[in-house]
Order: sequence, then structure tokens, then C-alpha cells
Amino acid sequence: MQTPAVAATAPLIAPRGTSLGAQVTKLQPAVYQDFVDRGWRRLNAWEYRPHRDHRRTLNAWNKFILGQEYPHKAARLCPRTREEKKWRKNHFDLRMGVHEAESQCITRPVGPRSGKAIGPAHEFEVNLEPDTYSEEKYALFENYQRQVHKESQGEISRHGFKRFLCSGMGQSSRLKDGVQQKLGSYHQCYRLDGRLVAIGVLDLLPGCVSSVYLMYHQDVNEWYFGKLSALRRLFTDIAAGFYVHSCVKMRYKSQYQPSEILDLETHTWNLLDADHLARLSARKYVSMFWERQLRLPPHKMTRLDEVGLDKSSLSCLREYQREWDPSRNSALDAGMPGLMSLDEIGQKLELGKWLFKCGDMLAHLEDLKTWTSWDIRDPASIKRIIAELAAALGPELVHQLIIDLG
Repeated sequence: MQTPAVAATAPLIAPRGTSLGAQVTKLQPAVYQDFVDRGWRRLNAWEYRPHRDHRRTLNAWNKFILGQEYPHKAARLCPRTREEKKWRKNHFDLRMGVHEAESQCITRPVGPRSGKAIGPAHEFEVNLEPDTYSEEKYALFENYQRQVHKESQGEISRHGFKRFLCSGMGQSSRLKDGVQQKLGSYHQCYRLDGRLVAIGVLDLLPGCVSSVYLMYHQDVNEWYFGKLSALRRLFTDIAAGFYVHSCVKMRYKSQYQPSEILDLETHTWNLLDADHLARLSARKYVSMFWERQLRLPPHKMTRLDEVGLDKSSLSCLREYQREWDPSRNSALDAGMPGLMSLDEIGQKLELGKWLFKCGDMLAHLEDLKTWTSWDIRDPASIKRIIAELAAALGPELVHQLIIDLG
């Protein structure tokens, strides 16, 4: 099995904070799953109960596809039993709803007089295809970037589209519970009457589906394809990316319940329920581990809330409430949550044993002549940059990756 390679990069300094970046050159789905579970990307959902607004969106789309005549004719020629009618009236089956209007799922009864099959007003198809390039896909991408993101023609290019959305992990499969499970990067293509109107870019991982990007044509903007595509993927664990509570454009992610969000302190998942959302509204940073340990209230803390805490708990509370400093040039110096400290790196990792690749050569970092002379506490040194990458990846991923030094 090929070992994935990752290129270490310096911290990316933005006006509002400090972040770490790494360019992956080779990656298998199983290793990417470890990235997701480390906190680089993930929001989990299961046994989803849709909001009324989502049900309306799905029902409106299905009615548009089926049209006015088809449901009545199909009901007359292929009537449902009394039990089926009663069940559908009192229950909403999401799985049934998302597939109801798909061409391959529609019953096409034959008209007794015409002798011809009766079909819906429109043909709607959804197919999973490799993330390969085509002019048809690029035309959709160009329309979406121009109409939705308001990018100029000069900002949109075929090269950018290929690099951004057509160069994933490739495709593979594995046998799981007797069924072939697809793995890798795919395009979920939505076609209306044979025309490509939307694409969902997906990374299919062993334990979840990572939703990378969604694009749709302006002509179907009224049908809320973002919601439609999200509803379709809710039968698997979804990695919907980062959730920033203060960002209004991300609030929609909290509507898909039940959902989970990562605790950066313990790398465990916690329900993103009403209590958790209240805490996110009350504080700039929330770790449910410390919220429970310190028995903190969901509202904004006051001096009264500190009454009764012993000296040790108060010390932990002060540390928990301490804001990290985004003005620092180093994520480690800034005290960014979720990163290993330099002391932890020294205890749990031997950075010098980390493999690196330079051209065709493969060696350990300690084999570099200047490795011992670099100071890990110097933010400008390569050793410090590599240490910061290791701090964000964690011991398990470090042992699976190779540093690509070009």
C-alpha cells in the first residue's frame, strides 16, 4: 500500500486569526477518514428528522417533477391499499421522499385506451460518477460561480475547476457486510430532462461522506438544491465541514438534527442540541468536556456562577476562559485549542523519525545535516513548522504520513 504524502506549509496568517495548512499530494480514503476524525472536517448526522421547511422543499420539488396529471392517473391505475394510504398520511418517510421523483423509481402504468406508458411531467435522474472533467460540468461550474458567487469571467477558469473539483482521491471500493462500498472522490450529478442542473462533489470515506462542494444552475435556484442534496445524503454519516456559530451563513448546518460537533480538547463528538447551541451563543469557545467537568451553566457566566467552585476548579475555569491570541505568528504560541503542546510533542513524538521525501529520496528528518541545529522554539525554523503540523495532526496521523519537501 502506498504511503500518503503531505507537504508541510508555514502557518497562514490571516487578519482574524492563525491557521495551519497542508497540501496533500497522495491520500487514501481511510487516511482521510483519520483526518476528518481529528477535527479537520466533520459534522455527523444520523436518523435525521427533517424540519417542516425541509419537507416542504422536498414535496415542492417532487410535485414539480411529477406534474399535476401523473399522480392522479397513476393513483387510478395503480391504487394504493387502505393501509398504505393511512400510513403515508400519518408518516413522512425521508428515504421514500428523496427518491420518489427519480426516473428509475417511478411506476409507469400503461393507459388502457392509449396503450402507452404514463410518465411524469419531467425526467429527473441522479447518478454517481467519477470526479472527471467534462465541458458540460465546467459550463455548470462557470454559471454557478458567476451567478451565485458573483465572480468575474477572469476569475473562473478550466484549470481552476479541474484543480479544485476534479482532482480528488480517485475511486476504489471495498466489501462491507457483503456489499461493495464505493470509496474515493465522486460527482453526484443531477439531471433534469437530460440536462445537467447540479453537481454535488463528494468524498466517500470508510466511515462517512464528506460533502466538498455543491453547484447548481441559476435556472433551478428556486428549488433550493442545497437543501435537496443535503436531504439525499442524510442516510449516511455526513462530514459537512466546519461549523462557526457566529457565521450566519453556517447556521443552516445546525438545522439538520440530530447532529454532532467535535470537542477540540478531547476529539470526541457531542450532540449539537439546543443546550450546546446556547453555550456557543454565550461563549466564544466551548469544550463540552470542560463544560461538564466544571458544571457550567448554558448562559453567559457571571461572578455568581463561580460561587462554590474550589480553588482547583477556579484555576481550570480561568484557563478554559483564557482567549487564545490570534496576533501571534505561531498557532502553538497563540494557544489554539486542539493542538498538542511542545511538551506533548516531545513526550509522544520523535519528530526526527518522521519520514520525508525529496525528489526520489526517502529518509528521516534527523538525517538532515542541519536538523539538530534548528530550534523548535524558533517560529521561523523548519523544525518549528513541522512541529506545528504534527501538533495539528496528532500522533496517529503523523505515523501514517510522509512529509513532501519537494
